Amino acid sequence: PADITQGEVFRIIYIHVPLAVLSLLIYLCVSICMLLERGLHLKMAGVYAHAAAVVGLLMTTLTLVTGMIWAKPTWGIWWVWDARLTSEVVLATLYIGYLIVRTQIQPRVLAAEISAYVAWIGTMNIPLVHYSVNWWFTLHQPASFSLTEKPAMPAEMWLPLLVMVIGYYLFFFTAWMLRMRAEILQRESRTQWVKDWV
Repeated sequence: PADITQGEVFRIIYIHVPLAVLSLLIYLCVSICMLLERGLHLKMAGVYAHAAAVVGLLMTTLTLVTGMIWAKPTWGIWWVWDARLTSEVVLATLYIGYLIVRTQIQPRVLAAEISAYVAWIGTMNIPLVHYSVNWWFTLHQPASFSLTEKPAMPAEMWLPLLVMVIGYYLFFFTAWMLRMRAEILQRESRTQWVKDWV
């Protein structure tokens, strides 16, 4: 049903909120992959991290765009520099920085080391994005449901949201696997097995 205060426009929640959740979780995934690459010297973890960062930047950009679309009819303005919006822009910048370092610095060993620091330092932004509505005055509403409290919205609204979150997780996993395959094929493009496969 339509929301009591926002009316029909609230339905963008089913796109915006799953994207926002994924934008944070994917960055955490990138940081963990970089920890595995640098700490355990797992070469494939770097491929996982790079592929996740590409998809994560897409999710973060879409989070910002859908948030702006939601903000205009709700707040009367496309953009305001409140804590959550600013920290989400910082997250997008961290994704961009990670990808630039990972792809543009040579040799690859140096790129992996610097990008690991970018990923690890960027994880400090994740709690800022998540808890900004609780820590500072912001136009964003607090979370409508959590794991420890009863949902603030009726089941006919939060159940579809839960389905969308699961759907977006599956989409991310699929896009991540496809991006990893493309990354491996690009790295191995001069090998015989790729030439035979293509």
